[in-house]
Amino acid sequence: MSSWRDRFNHFSGKTRFVVSRLFIHLAGQEIAPLLGVFNQVARETVDADGDLEVLGEGLVTVCQNLLQMNTYWQAAGNEGDVFWNEGDAADYINELFTDSGQRYLSEVDFTQLQADEPLSLPVTKNLVVILVVAYEGEVADLETNLADIEALEYGLKALIDLHYQEKLRAIQIHFSPAKLGDELNDEQLLVNFPELVPL
Repeated sequence: MSSWRDRFNHFSGKTRFVVSRLFIHLAGQEIAPLLGVFNQVARETVDADGDLEVLGEGLVTVCQNLLQMNTYWQAAGNEGDVFWNEGDAADYINELFTDSGQRYLSEVDFTQLQADEPLSLPVTKNLVVILVVAYEGEVADLETNLADIEALEYGLKALIDLHYQEKLRAIQIHFSPAKLGDELNDEQLLVNFPELVPL
């Protein structure tokens, strides 16, 4: 990912910002409990009003749960870009946020969550997690193709490390479907997440 321009900007002392988006598709009856974990993270994030430390802890929770469920990983994909201007990086983050939020049922609507929902809700067999981060510096484990099980494991661990190294500048977490009772079928998966590559 290192170009002549990257090397020139590095030598001139400019800060390198990377914006990275990662998609992970999990499948199986056993993945439904993850929705509860992710919704708890989403609630805490909303309550914290975007506090980056709380967002980072939420990201760590999501990554740890994904690593524990690696036997259910079906596909992954990633994309990103390098910026030497913080404003350009912020614009790209906003663009990815809008795009991720428009994916099939990937927005949590807390006004619709009912405490007394029936226990006989349908259980989705597909779950897609979308993680977007912006960080300073260079992380080889994130700046490579993550559509490989080993590379994906290293990438998720790198995200955890970035939080503890305090290098994250922005974090977004989306997941589809966003709540228990919603389903994501195979056709919707193909239409809404073309970036996914089978693992």
